[in-house]
Amino acid sequence: MKVLLVEDNEMNRDMLSRRLLRLNYDVLMAVDGLEGVTMATTYRPDIVLMDMSLPVMDGWEATQQLKANAQTAHIPVIALTAHAMAGDREKALAIGCDEYDTKPIELPRLLNKMTALLDKTRG
Repeated sequence: MKVLLVEDNEMNRDMLSRRLLRLNYDVLMAVDGLEGVTMATTYRPDIVLMDMSLPVMDGWEATQQLKANAQTAHIPVIALTAHAMAGDREKALAIGCDEYDTKPIELPRLLNKMTALLDKTRG
């Protein structure tokens, strides 16, 4: 299972990627939204974990680009954000995110969301 983690914070990226690797996920990493879009288009991951507050191109724009591209539109995207403001979940779903999770990441909760989306895409 190939996961693309788009996260600019090195500590968050390192912690989450190591935990996913231990669970036998193949983890690709990008540090900004533009790199995330490029990597998703090139490597076609099974799922994208998208930080919303990113440099160069934020996660909101990156997700919209992924969902507008026929090559990547089917890939589930989970929005990750520390800014859990009222309306953020609705905004994330409205721009094309398939799910939403808040930081700090609770791995069991995130894994449940990932599994549900992956099961749905496998049909």
